Amino acid sequence: MKIKNVENDDPAEDVVVSVKVKGGDLKGFVIAGADQKWLPANAKIAGDTVAVSHPDVKAPVAVRYAWAANPEGNLFNGAGLPASPFRTDTFDLPLPAPAK
Repeated sequence: MKIKNVENDDPAEDVVVSVKVKGGDLKGFVIAGADQKWLPANAKIAGDTVAVSHPDVKAPVAVRYAWAANPEGNLFNGAGLPASPFRTDTFDLPLPAPAK
């Protein structure tokens, strides 16, 4: 999987990791446009890249993987270890509601 450094788009700072899926289609990816509306992503491994898309997100700006309290993900590295949750965005995270 290739994780691009979107801050300066310098290919020398990209990270390439061998990845594989266990159990069918990739699960656990969501994608958003500039509106920050998160939708479940269609995700596929294409060479050294995970390609994500959704028909309603015409210009994606961010992707998250397994970004939930109890995530369902099936992305593994070449050694068989599960991928850690990650996000490519710097959107503000919602704060929990104050206790009453």
